[in-house]
Amino acid sequence: MSEENANRKEQERRVAAEGRLPPGQSLTQKFPVLHYGRVPDFDPGTWDFRIWGEVEEEVSWSWDAFCELPRTRLVMDIHCVTRWSKFDTEWEGVSVKMLVELGYIKPKESANFVLQHAENDYTTNLPLEIMVSDNFLLATHFNGQPITTDHGYPVRGVVGHILGREDLTVPYFWKGAKWLRGLELTAQDQPGFWEQAGYHNEGDAWKEQRFARGA
Repeated sequence: MSEENANRKEQERRVAAEGRLPPGQSLTQKFPVLHYGRVPDFDPGTWDFRIWGEVEEEVSWSWDAFCELPRTRLVMDIHCVTRWSKFDTEWEGVSVKMLVELGYIKPKESANFVLQHAENDYTTNLPLEIMVSDNFLLATHFNGQPITTDHGYPVRGVVGHILGREDLTVPYFWKGAKWLRGLELTAQDQPGFWEQAGYHNEGDAWKEQRFARGA
């Protein structure tokens, strides 16, 4: 066994002993690149981020305005449906919870779900209660640096496990869309791209909700 692999195995044993490794997952020291469609171009002069649907007032921000929104930093464990997990990852960006608390987003009482809209017509869905939890972020930075283009620059949704916060639901990582362009709040749930293709609609990592029944 190589030194690198032995080190990975030791780290994996440690996080498993700490109760941080969900069933069926393996620790990775890399950051695999997985996505649907091509890596899109980014033009800061035309890019915008929009919130619409079951809200009191639609809002949108240019790239410059988005960068002026209050920032949040999180350290989370992330878990991919393809069975890799990465631990103690550091993210910075804009918290949807904070946007609601500060009045930037005003959901109607009818708002129950959020459909994330990204480049390449990609979508993924989550309940509103998860989107406004402490462990979901509209991330722009990873480990102190802007997210790379193949990982979703300039903005991607990120959801994971915060150490000590067992009260928070932890979906698989695909439930945060790369190259995110907007959030549509809805009254009824609307499955996204992979959910329509047979992935589990909820995707809870601790329940191994990888695929829909019969998919």
